[in-house]
Amino acid sequence: MLSTVIMGIKIGNRDDDALNVQKLLTEYGCIIKTRIGLHEAADSCKSCSSRGLILLEFVEKSADKVSELEKKLSEIDSVVVKKMEFGSIS
Repeated sequence: MLSTVIMGIKIGNRDDDALNVQKLLTEYGCIIKTRIGLHEAADSCKSCSSRGLILLEFVEKSADKVSELEKKLSEIDSVVVKKMEFGSIS
């Protein structure tokens, strides 16, 4: 059964960890169908928040690679990964 997988990646400290996250996303870029990057606006316009959120949608039939990416991302200090899987509708 084909399914759609969405992954949310919360980066708690963009200054320290964004580069490592970006390297992994580049490494696994061939399985990423859609990428949306969001960041929390800081209270003042003088600086960006140090936190961020990335949403990924993956190509079908990439479950093993998605699991590898999830494991590697979870090993980064300030990163929290959540995954949703939607099965096909009959």
